[in-house]
Amino acid sequence: MRVFLLLFSFPSCLALLQQKDAFTRPSLNSIAEKLILDDPNKQGWTPFSVVFKPHHNAFTGNYDINVLISALEEKGKTVVWHDRRNGASTIDLENPQGSLYGIVLNVPVRRYVGLWKGRHWVAMRKIDGVWYNLDSDLRHPVAFEDSEEVRGFLDYVIGHGSEVLLVMNHQD
Repeated sequence: MRVFLLLFSFPSCLALLQQKDAFTRPSLNSIAEKLILDDPNKQGWTPFSVVFKPHHNAFTGNYDINVLISALEEKGKTVVWHDRRNGASTIDLENPQGSLYGIVLNVPVRRYVGLWKGRHWVAMRKIDGVWYNLDSDLRHPVAFEDSEEVRGFLDYVIGHGSEVLLVMNHQD
């Protein structure tokens, strides 16, 4: 299988699934709009809600975690928040049953010489027995040597404020 990065407003989902047209801007916008319609707190919105939408930032093109979860569920995946207090040692990276599809990280970042603080989505996936960091900020996917290196990386990012989401295949 060829490993590639796709640059899009939501590159972590695209990189995770390794399918060029897995998600499109219109499909993600549609999910965000559906989440708005299903929101029981709609009455709390203001006229600014037209521009500053709850699940999609029109200025940056970024989507929130609710859109990520819904989009992956449409592809037969389940997203499970990893309890960061446990570290990476409790994540079954070998996963002989094949239930762990990949990992999505939400990492804190500083850009523009540290003037802007934000968060960035990073996808990781095991392909043909090798774990890859599919971060869209990298020039190309980076292979990890083994599961211990993956755990070390995960423990490092957890220790620096990252959130870890495990993307699971639905089990019948």
